[in-house]
Amino acid sequence: MSTRKRRQGVDETDDTGCLGMTVVPRSEPAAAPPTVDVGELVRIRAHRPEAIAEAAARRTRRPLLGDSGRLMIVAADHPARGALGVGDRRFAMANRADLLERLCLALSRPGVDGVLATADILDDLLLLGALEGKVVMGSMNRGGLQGASFELDDRFTGHRAEDIERLGFDAGKLLLRIDYDDPGSLTTLESTARAIDDMAARRLPVFVEPFISRRTDEGRLKNDLSAEAVTKSIAIASGLGGTSAYTWLKLPVTENPDDMAEVMETSTLPAVLLGGEVGDDQDGAYEKWRGALQLPTVRGLVVGRSLLYPADGDVAAAVDTAVGLL
Repeated sequence: MSTRKRRQGVDETDDTGCLGMTVVPRSEPAAAPPTVDVGELVRIRAHRPEAIAEAAARRTRRPLLGDSGRLMIVAADHPARGALGVGDRRFAMANRADLLERLCLALSRPGVDGVLATADILDDLLLLGALEGKVVMGSMNRGGLQGASFELDDRFTGHRAEDIERLGFDAGKLLLRIDYDDPGSLTTLESTARAIDDMAARRLPVFVEPFISRRTDEGRLKNDLSAEAVTKSIAIASGLGGTSAYTWLKLPVTENPDDMAEVMETSTLPAVLLGGEVGDDQDGAYEKWRGALQLPTVRGLVVGRSLLYPADGDVAAAVDTAVGLL
């Protein structure tokens, strides 16, 4: 999806400093992704950095949940953790123009409610005008860099609660990985509780993504997706903070999907399913999601790489299939 030969799809910058995007009508299939002119984005950032805040201030907002009561969110907060790989492509997400084009295409598809990303990506999408009428979720803690010795001391280096409120965004998301053998997990637990309090004080939803994790013999961090581990992670995450009124859960499907019904009995908090790593069996992943989406606490999907970088390259088809599960 290189932009080198497809710059003609971007309109001129308007007088507000935003770029007009070539957007595929919702009633028609996407023949090609929108195009992104990186040079124009850089020009606005260099000469009118205030255009980002202005775009946020005039953005058309919507309720978190629409009439369907379901959520379909596309996630793109991986790069800020140094996690750029997709399958066997180690730097698939390193091309920012390509990532933005994929995101704009995904957001243009019917049934996609919004996006989860870090500030740099959301700022680009604001300038591109791609967040109108969408749910915008800011990614809050990105300090636990992939592969780092301090990965589990996951500091809050992204959006703060006050940033999400100031920009008029709709929710926040944080990752909570707990290794019983790593003291860094305690720091993350405490920071997570305070972030939940800060979001609740502003009546802003926060999506908590908990895992029980452990390091392999090679030192690589691995999330435990057994029913027992996911059950424990739900119980721990649900009890953090001074109130759970604005807390949602963002959860994986267990190794054995048949365990999900019992696992989800652990909490009454609303939950969304996460997509996870890109695998060869995407149809199998869809079936896992389909079953779990029938459970009473599950309200939707938050999926990233498996929809933005599908094996067959057809982003629109992957997104439409996921939407169809809802």
